[in-house]
Amino acid sequence: MIRVAVIGTGYWGKNLVRVFNRTRSAVLFACCDADTASLELIQRQYPDIRSFTSVDDLLQDNAVDAIAVAVPSPKHYEVAKKVLLAGKHVYVEKPITLRSDHAKELVDLARAQDRRLMVGHLLLYHPGIRMIKDMIAGGDLGDIYYVYAQRLNLGIVRKNENAWWSLAPHDISVILYLLGQNPSVVSARGEGYLRKEPQDVVFANLHFLGGRMGQVHVSWLDPHKMRKITIVGSRKMLVFDDMQATEKIKIYDKGAEMPPDYVSYDEAVTLRHGDIHIPNVNMEEPLKVECRHFVDCILNNENPLSDGINGLNVVRVLEAGQCSLETHGTPVEIESC
Repeated sequence: MIRVAVIGTGYWGKNLVRVFNRTRSAVLFACCDADTASLELIQRQYPDIRSFTSVDDLLQDNAVDAIAVAVPSPKHYEVAKKVLLAGKHVYVEKPITLRSDHAKELVDLARAQDRRLMVGHLLLYHPGIRMIKDMIAGGDLGDIYYVYAQRLNLGIVRKNENAWWSLAPHDISVILYLLGQNPSVVSARGEGYLRKEPQDVVFANLHFLGGRMGQVHVSWLDPHKMRKITIVGSRKMLVFDDMQATEKIKIYDKGAEMPPDYVSYDEAVTLRHGDIHIPNVNMEEPLKVECRHFVDCILNNENPLSDGINGLNVVRVLEAGQCSLETHGTPVEIESC
């Protein structure tokens, strides 16, 4: 049994506490939070666990095998580094850090300590996203042309980070996972309407070698609550709508075809309008899948799907996008920012 502790028991941390408490091969051993009111609430719900108000005190407990970090993102690097130096496996909520050099340092430290480092890119553990990945790998959609994602809502409005850093890691991680490659150039435009900064809405374009494109639209100032990803392939098109209770994936047998030998463009292009297929997605809470995967990787000495390198790649995209935001949409090469 892997003895797990959770650092940060607030908005999202309480969900980690709930799920790790029910994860097979794991024991929820302790929780840590400087907010004593939050910690007392957790203690009343889970009276058998130990509680700490100091990260350093928690790390001195040799009974702890692994730690999930759900503190505010500016503290991810500091806390995760302490956890790894203490010789414990670590799960860090997204984004892994706010700087790529810090993320790289954590990757190297985890390797040196022979500890598992995993990032909370939750959608990679969604049964629907895993199904789509298999479809793409099997050629069901043909060659992928482009992907665009929309993550919109009215709230929660953040004060210390913009919509890009707060919301986009979800969709960036999915786009990189589905396409199996990292973008080379990012361009982004955004505005802060509630305050001049941070930006409440961001439109970003990701350009990949070979001509593929990805687009990410994030906002917490929008009338729609939307969690949607659209994939356009040479054979079929697909829409993943996570707001739907049951019909989360729709596959459209639609496309445009052009034979290799043609006289004129107008005569050659053939539009195809076929059926819509709605596959059954055997749903399980993605957070349960994610936490179970973390524990299994520790037990089996395996590399997590959303490992430190995966987290680093997402931060590099976020950094390039931030550079582009600050230069009013100038395309930025990933490695140049």
